[in-house]
Amino acid sequence: MNELGERLRIIASFVPKGKSVCDVGTDHGYLPAALCLSGDCRSVTATDIRKKPLENASKNLKRLGVKNVELILCDGLQKVPQEKAQAVVIAGMGGDVISGIIDRCPYKEKPDFILSPTTGASTLREYLAENGFTVEKEVAVSENGKIYSVMLCRFDGKIRHLSPAEKRIGKLDFQDEAGAAYIKKQLSIIEKCIFDLEKSGKRQDFLSENIIAKQEILNKKKG
Repeated sequence: MNELGERLRIIASFVPKGKSVCDVGTDHGYLPAALCLSGDCRSVTATDIRKKPLENASKNLKRLGVKNVELILCDGLQKVPQEKAQAVVIAGMGGDVISGIIDRCPYKEKPDFILSPTTGASTLREYLAENGFTVEKEVAVSENGKIYSVMLCRFDGKIRHLSPAEKRIGKLDFQDEAGAAYIKKQLSIIEKCIFDLEKSGKRQDFLSENIIAKQEILNKKKG
């Protein structure tokens, strides 16, 4: 389907076959359309907290000849029964917003979550680790001059404590081009943060964490 960009194609490839899937914050409806047309999903549902995006999604679905996507106006998964959300996609939002949607989900221990934050990926990784979710797979994808992380997560009940580097780059590594670009960008952000904190003399705890993160990432690169 031509409407899907590279990021949505990667997200679609992360959705387990044979499960019902819900796209939270669907916006234009292209992802649920592609999932429905693939024939790999038991059912496809799309939600949005605003009426206008759902109206846009409805128009696009009709234009593409897709009839089997259920559209629901709600906050996150609040009106979506668990049997329609065996796999949940949440993309195009900040990591704090995604964390909140998962936290409010009444059956958050059940679905596979496919997540792709626009910002705050470190916040999201930390939330997942501290709330019993494991990131089973993570890749980076570059699109329109920006670079994103896409994660496949499941609840296993184990509480994890991430290192400073793990918060910043998750399971990404230098082996593929997009992963290397993502890590390079994070290093640049960390180095600027270190510079600003050293100059201000404030937040020594945050300064130390950034210094550790930088060293851990550099050691990973050498390895």
